[in-house]
Amino acid sequence: MQTRTAAVIWTLGTRFCIDILKSIKAAIDLRRNSIKTRFYRAATSKETRKKTIAAGCPASGCPASGCCVAARSSSSANHRKRQRPWSMLTICSFLPDFRTRIPNSEMRYIDVIPTGDALGAEVRGVNIAKPLADDVVAEIRQAFLDHLVVFLHHQDITPQQQLAFAQRFGEPMAYPQLRGLAGCPLITPVKKLEHERVNFGGIWHSDTTYLEHPPMASMLYALETPPSGGDTLFSNQYLAYETLPDDVKKKLDGLVGVNTSTKADALKTREDRLRDSGDELKVLVSEHPVVRTHPETGRKSLYVNIGHTTHFDGWIEDESRELLTFLFNHQVQSRLVFRFRWAPGSLAFWDNRCTQHLPINDYQGYRRVMHRVTLAGDKPR
Repeated sequence: MQTRTAAVIWTLGTRFCIDILKSIKAAIDLRRNSIKTRFYRAATSKETRKKTIAAGCPASGCPASGCCVAARSSSSANHRKRQRPWSMLTICSFLPDFRTRIPNSEMRYIDVIPTGDALGAEVRGVNIAKPLADDVVAEIRQAFLDHLVVFLHHQDITPQQQLAFAQRFGEPMAYPQLRGLAGCPLITPVKKLEHERVNFGGIWHSDTTYLEHPPMASMLYALETPPSGGDTLFSNQYLAYETLPDDVKKKLDGLVGVNTSTKADALKTREDRLRDSGDELKVLVSEHPVVRTHPETGRKSLYVNIGHTTHFDGWIEDESRELLTFLFNHQVQSRLVFRFRWAPGSLAFWDNRCTQHLPINDYQGYRRVMHRVTLAGDKPR
């Protein structure tokens, strides 16, 4: 009995020491990345950032004036804090909350490192070019549900390998407006070329909410990225709903939003791709509850977006405009947003049922080429 007790104590002590070492490594990695980021930004994009901040939000159709600038300012403030000299207190600040500040101690096969206060996490220790064990896939899915969007870096994959990885989480579906790759039609190329001025999907939205069964998730893989810019903002729609005033929540109870594929601002972002492919725009309209309940987590989220929602069912557009404008601004506040910086080999996997995203169009004269897989979803309730 004493031997068994000693073995248990030894095991627990060993795991605790490993967690301590991981937390210190996470702190060192954060400091190293902070230094790299500081020098990279100073060398490549100092003047660009000044111009962008002076001009305001560069994204087409962004309803919250200065939202992107606020996100950058918040990021800069945090960056300045991280430039302070390290002390034992600084390192130990990573220790109290093992679930949120260091790789998730409950995960056995992967490391999950949160990237922002509102949402987002980086998944490490996974090579998606190879077949993954069921336990690994289960942990990635749990991280996806916990953090709403997960990021993987340094992935070198073919379209077929991306599709195989996506199939472990759901059923891939064709994008309704554009053709997929010739050899892999369930993968949609998402690109902006050097001469183009408008980027694909460059407006806050949740993907294809004009479908009766909108996608549950999207998976975007970066092939080519500009030297700076081209980031994507993600917004937490659980928090968007939870932070609404109580009287607004009551007003939204039972409301249904009408979503269309032809809303003008969103339509502009697809014109180049439709013209290049020779496809015609499909006029699609669908109605969904303004507040939906997530089928896996049971949490409520705000489910309208400026890209596709035109009005409330039973209301005319003029009657809907004031409330929708309030919601559009509320749901993309900087406190709800995380800004993700791409690099070739990066992959983002986000939950369309409780997030919105906005690709920033601030890299004129450069190419940005991505491959997207969309996973089929259920009818929102």
